[in-house]
Amino acid sequence: MFIKKIGIDLGTANTLVYIPEKGVVINEPTVVAVSLDENKILAVGNEAKEMLGRTPDTIVASRPMRDGVIADYRVTEAMLRYFINKAVGPIRVFRPEVMVAVPAGITSTEKRAVIDATLKAGAKAAYVVKEPVLAAIGAGIPINEASGHMIVDIGGGTSEVAVISLGGVVACTSARIGGNKIDQAIAEYVKKKHNLVIGDRTAEEIKIVIGSALPEKDEQEFDLRGRDLITGLPRNIAVKSNEITEAIADQLREIIQTIKSVLSETPPELSADVMDKGMILSGGGSLLKNMDRLITEATGVPCYLAEEPLLCVAKGAGIALEHLNVYKRSIMSKK
Repeated sequence: MFIKKIGIDLGTANTLVYIPEKGVVINEPTVVAVSLDENKILAVGNEAKEMLGRTPDTIVASRPMRDGVIADYRVTEAMLRYFINKAVGPIRVFRPEVMVAVPAGITSTEKRAVIDATLKAGAKAAYVVKEPVLAAIGAGIPINEASGHMIVDIGGGTSEVAVISLGGVVACTSARIGGNKIDQAIAEYVKKKHNLVIGDRTAEEIKIVIGSALPEKDEQEFDLRGRDLITGLPRNIAVKSNEITEAIADQLREIIQTIKSVLSETPPELSADVMDKGMILSGGGSLLKNMDRLITEATGVPCYLAEEPLLCVAKGAGIALEHLNVYKRSIMSKK
């Protein structure tokens, strides 16, 4: 009831809400189910994700965020209102201040849309901060020091790579590739190689259970069922982990290329710092098996997984809100 500050990691795949002193209170999929007949929102988050790929014609379950930015403004606003109400409670004395994480490559129009949606959803003030900065704060990196720190945040819709020094971003690139594109690549591979159609949820499950960024000696198998393209009937097959590594190679190559382009833009003094300390991996995409090893091998820079990589951005938003005076320089715009 007396909650005055909220940090939101508005991700393409998941939305996390952080309240200072309480930690992450909500971690739900960024999915909304809308009834077409009544033009009404039926479900948000976990409930709506259960409906993905299983709805009749009258209901659409979709992700209102695409590649880290708002694709459907009205639905995003309703979703933000739902998450703020769930975190704060419907009866509130104060309208909370809300800090939202946005991709580093976002345009001013896209940023404006996030601020407007947050204010309409019931916030008193909306702060918009670049994701890599918050991911770095959440990963425990002392960003205000006069030394270079590199963060690689692989989310559902975007991969953000940034070198941060003295509280500001020195070099950064945002690639619109992440966990969702990796899932699509797996579904595409299964379709081409095995003539089997599978949904995004199955593709995501394959990635989590047997996916690996590097080929493995001891391969794992995954039994999956889908629709046969030729007969149209359901069929079961087994896929191996090295097949999945091959299926997602192009997407991983793009992420590596993004990291290399940031390293090439980094001033020499900061490059030496990064080489010394290594880079930190955060975001759900970094949980892919052997991801840190692949990046280390491809760039020659040591790479470490942050503690609780999924929660880094949300935790960073909460910490930045608690210590606004310390992180003022890093915080982009306020409305």
